[in-house]
Amino acid sequence: MADLKRTVLYDLHLELGAKMVPFAGYEMPVQYPMGVLKEHLHTRAAAGLFDVSHMGQVILRPRSGRWQDAALAFERLVPVDVAGLAEGRQRYGMFTDEAGGILDDLMFANRGDHLFVVANAACKDQDLAHMKAHLADACEVVPVTDRALVALQGPAAEAALAALVPGAEAMRFMDVAVLPWQGASLWLSRSGYTGEDGYEISVPNAQAVAFARALLARPGVAPIGLGARDSLRLEAGMCLYGHDIDQTTSPVEGNLNWAIQKARRAGGARAGGFPGAARILKELADGPARRRVGLRPEGRAPMREGTQVYAAAVGGDPIGAITSGGFGPSIGAPMAMAYLPASLTEGATVYGDVRGKRLPAVIAPMPFHPTSYKR
Repeated sequence: MADLKRTVLYDLHLELGAKMVPFAGYEMPVQYPMGVLKEHLHTRAAAGLFDVSHMGQVILRPRSGRWQDAALAFERLVPVDVAGLAEGRQRYGMFTDEAGGILDDLMFANRGDHLFVVANAACKDQDLAHMKAHLADACEVVPVTDRALVALQGPAAEAALAALVPGAEAMRFMDVAVLPWQGASLWLSRSGYTGEDGYEISVPNAQAVAFARALLARPGVAPIGLGARDSLRLEAGMCLYGHDIDQTTSPVEGNLNWAIQKARRAGGARAGGFPGAARILKELADGPARRRVGLRPEGRAPMREGTQVYAAAVGGDPIGAITSGGFGPSIGAPMAMAYLPASLTEGATVYGDVRGKRLPAVIAPMPFHPTSYKR
């Protein structure tokens, strides 16, 4: 792992007993001594602190000084409503390509005089190049390289953070704010990747370790690794880029219709005008041939990524494949996502090939575990 990057919290992870693994070009903690299962359940019951500093943070500053100009420019790259996003609010979106595939999914916020974008770690360099290539006429594209990013997730997150950062408790789901802590400016969003209430917090590198220690000293807060982050997001029915969505999947196939607001759809105020619009708008109108769905395998055996899925217990060709799968500690059962023909509906039984045996799984609604956002 000699050529891997390290986040500013690397030494703290080692101090806390983390097992480090390569992930998206970084050495990252996959688990701590508590173990993945207990870390998952702890986050659901109390609060977990995650290091997500490997993710990309980018500021889009409008050259005109008018935020709306940056928003309209950003809309050239995404099929979501940016111009209609209120100040102090955040939204989920995705970069699409000319074929309607997904280049990356991301979060973006209206910070008053600029857009703040958070991109996936594995895609952040290409996302930055993409934005510079297409937005440079309207925006200064500024990568943020001097700040860490942590996520505090779980029902105890609000109390833990508000004890250190007064005002955090007033935020609601998908709000963003800038609040002070010991002379540092914290950039907060009330969001996350677990299905739980919580926050993502951008903190200057110089204060990141002290801030993480202060959070870990609060009642109920424990360090959580990438292993539990993955099982938590899967229970929440959330996509992992490069697995559940990628350039071969459109947002409609990915069951992300909810993220495409009326303004960008056919008949909307700013319909189309984004890469892949012809395909995406057609799929919104007519439906896709296949769609990402949730699966609840019967029994206890998980169906992992790559498992072939069949319509019948014997015979026939595969009708799809698992993109993410594992055991859900909070639901006490296996769960998976797959791309299957859109004609199949919830409640239908399909069969996954697990070590040469076709085992039944039922198409089920997502999330697998209820979310608990503060609306």
